[in-house]
Amino acid sequence: MNKHVAVILGGWSAEREVSLSSGRECAKALREKGYKVTEIDANRDLAHQLAAIDPKPDVIFNALHGRWGEDGAVQGLLEIMNIPYTHSGVRASAIAMDKMSAKAMFAEYEIPCARHVWVTREDIASGKALPPPYVLKPNNEGSSVGVEIILTAEEEQNMLARDWVHGEGVMQEEFIPGREMTVAVKDGEAMEVIEILTGNHAFYDFESKYAQGGSEHIVPADIEGDLRDRLQRHAEEAYKALGCRGVARADFRYDPENDRLVILEINTQPGMTPTSLVPDAARHDGMSFADIVAWMVEDASCER
Repeated sequence: MNKHVAVILGGWSAEREVSLSSGRECAKALREKGYKVTEIDANRDLAHQLAAIDPKPDVIFNALHGRWGEDGAVQGLLEIMNIPYTHSGVRASAIAMDKMSAKAMFAEYEIPCARHVWVTREDIASGKALPPPYVLKPNNEGSSVGVEIILTAEEEQNMLARDWVHGEGVMQEEFIPGREMTVAVKDGEAMEVIEILTGNHAFYDFESKYAQGGSEHIVPADIEGDLRDRLQRHAEEAYKALGCRGVARADFRYDPENDRLVILEINTQPGMTPTSLVPDAARHDGMSFADIVAWMVEDASCER
């Protein structure tokens, strides 16, 4: 393993700390595999940061999360610099990070989604939006940043009485009760289904994702074979619909009372921290953390 890998991490998005954790773990794993590794805490002068590395890296491991690092911006820069990079390309990254656009693509492939609309505070206050229960999601953030669940009319009124934190608008999505499921997809093929138990948390929020003990991952999920097949098929369809590459992860909600399964989103750069889901799926398939990270490096390209 004589490749020189530059791991870009950190950045300036709301998910900086998650990215630092992912990047450091991946850099450590790559060194264990024998790669030469340079870590870059990305800033807005990333092009000069990368150009200053001597010798030039053979591959970029993109461990950035959130806006700029995950939405096609950095991917476009790396295309211009002609340095192969991990995970999805410009188009898939941009669409996946834009939740409304991703939902439109899912609909084209007949992947079931919950009802969703783009709303402003005024829309909700005037009754032009979905009634509770619903979820408010910033359109271009990840790691559940800014997500808010509104279950009752009283909670809605309390939300409207507070300062509005969602900018000019937000995606409003029907709340689906039930179970949280996720499926990683590696090179177009679905890995094992994982069920996420969030304990006292209402949903798989930032703390339950990244705090030690914040959630429990059941691998494989205790579900019937038909449901497993549906989850894996829809995950592969979502990966194909957006044109993803490398490893991505599709998140779902399943309402067992109504046998209703909906896709929430697909994450083109899933977390690679000690509490993350993709490493769990890889271990189930017999791959160590270092194995899956090394696979990502060997899969890197500049194909958009």
